[in-house]
Amino acid sequence: MSTETGDDSRTRETGHGEDDGRAAGARRAARRDAAVRAAVAQGLLGPDHPLVALLDVTGIRESAAELREAFAAVTPSGTPVLHAFAVKATPLVPVLRLLHTEGIGAEVASPGELALARAAGVPPERTVLDSPAKTPAELREALALGIAVNADNPQELARIDALMAESPARPAGLRSPLGIRVNPQVGGGTIEALSTATATSKFGVALRDEGAREWVVRAYLDRPWLTRLHTHTGSQGIALPLMARGVAETYALAEEINRRAGRQQVDTVDIGGGLPVDFTSDTAGPTYTRYARLLKETVPGLFDGRYGLVTEFGRSLLAKHGTVVARVEYAKSAGGRAVAVTHAGVQVAARTVYTPAAWPLRIAAYDAAGRPKAGPAVMQDVAGPACFAGDLLAREIPLPLLEQDDYVAALDTGAYAFAHHYGYNSLPRPAVHGFTAHHVNRADGTDHVSGTDRTNRTGGPGAGVAFALVRPAQTAEEIVAESGGAHLDALIP
Repeated sequence: MSTETGDDSRTRETGHGEDDGRAAGARRAARRDAAVRAAVAQGLLGPDHPLVALLDVTGIRESAAELREAFAAVTPSGTPVLHAFAVKATPLVPVLRLLHTEGIGAEVASPGELALARAAGVPPERTVLDSPAKTPAELREALALGIAVNADNPQELARIDALMAESPARPAGLRSPLGIRVNPQVGGGTIEALSTATATSKFGVALRDEGAREWVVRAYLDRPWLTRLHTHTGSQGIALPLMARGVAETYALAEEINRRAGRQQVDTVDIGGGLPVDFTSDTAGPTYTRYARLLKETVPGLFDGRYGLVTEFGRSLLAKHGTVVARVEYAKSAGGRAVAVTHAGVQVAARTVYTPAAWPLRIAAYDAAGRPKAGPAVMQDVAGPACFAGDLLAREIPLPLLEQDDYVAALDTGAYAFAHHYGYNSLPRPAVHGFTAHHVNRADGTDHVSGTDRTNRTGGPGAGVAFALVRPAQTAEEIVAESGGAHLDALIP
């Protein structure tokens, strides 16, 4: 699923600075291959553990560093910049903790996500609350903690007014940065369900509706404590120029508010996230570097030091660094087509199964020992375990012929996939492990320092890979408990 248009495809620099994207992708693939083999060798995968999710810790750290560096390169020294990870992308506490140690905060959109961020140690001043349906209790908690809040609509702003009036210390004692989310209505992308800046989007105040822009300006003039302005135009399927246009529209509104206020009332612009991901190869793109440069070219006034920035990237930070690996339980044929029946399907990749045209996944084949499988390509289906015909990770894809006890890997699933379990057939959540592959950097699997083969460097397959449990596999007992097992007779008179 390519999301690049125009000059985006000519500027797919990845990694730090101008690092070659193909080399970075090859290193990422080498780490992944090492991890799959190590997972088999160390017993994380096998007949009794047919499904596991893997997170590349090195890759996550590199993406966080690239994000920080990309925006540092286009902002004056001392500009306040908060990169808040969209928790919905990968709602796992250890992931949030890792990102926090890498200088990334949290953007939350529910009480559950806020609880995850707090459990990970993300401080309130590095947390942003966004949601189109915040309750009074959620708003009250955010204001009490000092968490930034972006009001979605006039009714929500009225609730904030009421909460401000409840406390005699406010607004003088207000710790929460507050703003309004606006929808610049610049249009959508190739995936309608993810297009947040259409004319009828449910998010924010629709700026082009009659009277809406003046209402927003008046809201700020009447409330000196509104100091932020928020938009979120981007998402998968949105071209970078359209994302930049949405930011430009929001910046123009901030300038208008400040001009009419006669002072710098809006001091921070939250540009949201939504950088799309290339799911067609190991190369990451478009990159933060490209997007940050495009923003500075399109909206230079936003980067002259007068405004602080908040970003809310999610998918682009994690997608490339997650892999679901499943055992081939059976290999069969139907209508002349080979079908590999695996343990990964709708429960770990719901979007792909239900809307495969919009969310295709790359599939990699491994043999029973976890080594990349070789052989002539054969068109085949990769099926999941759920009891409906459409539970397919991939249809008619060319792979070396998969056999019983082989493994398949669904690539680029670090966001909006295995962390968002779908309980069809009461299938259990898979275990999630983070991994670090030491000295594995080349596509051929050799050690970048000594040149020795990684499988023999310390005496065994995958010995250079260390795993850390992020989330244990769900047990049958836990499934029963979550399904009301403690209330057995609740419906019997």
